[in-house]
Amino acid sequence: MDLPSDFKDALIEARKMHAQGRLLEAERIYRVLAAPGPHRGIALESLADLYVHQQRLDEAHSVLSALTEEDPDNLHYCTLLANFFDSVGQTQAAIDEYLRLLQRQPDCAVAHFNLALLYKNEQYFSEAMAAYENAVRLGIDQVEEVYSNMGTLYSEMQDAEKAREMYERALEISPDYVPALFNLAGHFEESGEKQLAIEHYERILCIDPRHWKSLARLAYPEKITAEDRDLIDRLKACVDDMKDDKRAQEGLYFALGKAYDDLESYDEASAAFVAANELSKERVRPYAPAATEKAFDQLIDIFSSSWIERATTDSEVSPIFICGMYRSGSTLLERMLAAHPAIAAGGELNTLAWLISRHLGPFPQAAAAASREQLGRIAEQYDARVRELVPDSPRVTDKRPDNFLRLGLIRAIFPAGKIIQTRRDIRGNSLSLYFQQFDRAASYANDLQHIVHYYEQQERLFAHWQACFGDSICVVDYEELVVSPEPVLRRVLEFLGLEWDVGVLDFQKSSGLVKTASIWQVRQGLHSRSKDRWRNYGSLLGSLTELAPPDETPA
Repeated sequence: MDLPSDFKDALIEARKMHAQGRLLEAERIYRVLAAPGPHRGIALESLADLYVHQQRLDEAHSVLSALTEEDPDNLHYCTLLANFFDSVGQTQAAIDEYLRLLQRQPDCAVAHFNLALLYKNEQYFSEAMAAYENAVRLGIDQVEEVYSNMGTLYSEMQDAEKAREMYERALEISPDYVPALFNLAGHFEESGEKQLAIEHYERILCIDPRHWKSLARLAYPEKITAEDRDLIDRLKACVDDMKDDKRAQEGLYFALGKAYDDLESYDEASAAFVAANELSKERVRPYAPAATEKAFDQLIDIFSSSWIERATTDSEVSPIFICGMYRSGSTLLERMLAAHPAIAAGGELNTLAWLISRHLGPFPQAAAAASREQLGRIAEQYDARVRELVPDSPRVTDKRPDNFLRLGLIRAIFPAGKIIQTRRDIRGNSLSLYFQQFDRAASYANDLQHIVHYYEQQERLFAHWQACFGDSICVVDYEELVVSPEPVLRRVLEFLGLEWDVGVLDFQKSSGLVKTASIWQVRQGLHSRSKDRWRNYGSLLGSLTELAPPDETPA
């Protein structure tokens, strides 16, 4: 639509003021332009954007609602309002907005696609799949993107066969569609098919030589040997080529560190890991030791023995929670236990954290006033959602490491549940964390001193949980597990009330996707190479003598 010249000039001037921070002046012009008329919608969009910028969320909501009320069949306005709801944590309201539009326009393929994205974020996997299927049925453009997304959804639903089928269907339509190729390569990694993973990453690099994520992934499926020096040269060249993309450089430096570690070139590995973590510090919010201590104090104060006793439900749902520090052996233990016929691996489930955020947020403050009835409903919803993902096993593991923060609540919600803490020597655990790229959730992981601090706070919190309900917690030491697996696993299975099964010692042959940073290590069978790897990195540990037990100092 062509705009009248006076309207257009005023709109340009207002947007310039908006960009310059002259918000009051911009608002005055937007309000004038938003008077009833054929171009009112354009001005209201800009006004809503200004209100969001100023965190005037009620006014933004009012303006966006006015747009959808005046033009209820406009997909663009519906999307603006839905995106607003989602951005302020009201995802269900965003879903309802698309459902409103689809009542009026049931054949709007894009609305079904957008609805699927929201359903997926809300853990409504079946509803998300149905919405994707509707988008395909209605002939959405770029259908290969939909099939690729469906593959990712099936993967989260732990249906590896259907996930692969969807990725391959996307590639039948568009053979060079890089997102589907990358998802399929990742699927092959999760399935343990290393050669297919490598082939697909290389195929992506033929299509897009600057696809740094594929190049970085080539460092992981196999141990790097002297014959792979070409890969190191490619990684180093890509670091230089990506000077304007620090996130890319960060990932490439982590891959270089892993390659040099494989080659036992520990000085070069140290330099690469330091470079990666320095870049991580620019990306991730700074770690705050005092705030962490305060947060852990709050958990200890709220979830006391008396609170847990008062709030405990009568639920018979009996998940197996495996938690502790990241990189402490939880994936290895889960894979071993999942080789038992009575146990299925749930992986790092987001289900409980999602339910808590929806029903007991903000956590932990709101949880303090929760009733048994509320917690009982959460147990029922958790069980229903997990059974949808893993329908045929009597026991399911939930291996989200940071669930240790929620153990007081977990004990109250699931009195029949079992909790396993994985522990690892602080030196090995710290270096393993430092060698891994993490998102913002582990802001401590890019600094060894901060890792040590967080490790110690985690131990302090576990000591509280042990004092409150130690009979529900089984502690598994990583070093003991890799050196003497059978006695450790016998003890764990007895704790779980299960008979011994020799298959748990042959776990690397079991099928199933692995979706953690330990994706390749756990498929190699048991070895103790990682147990004392810290000894190779004296230059990194340096003066961090507090990493060692009282009677030992780092070599």
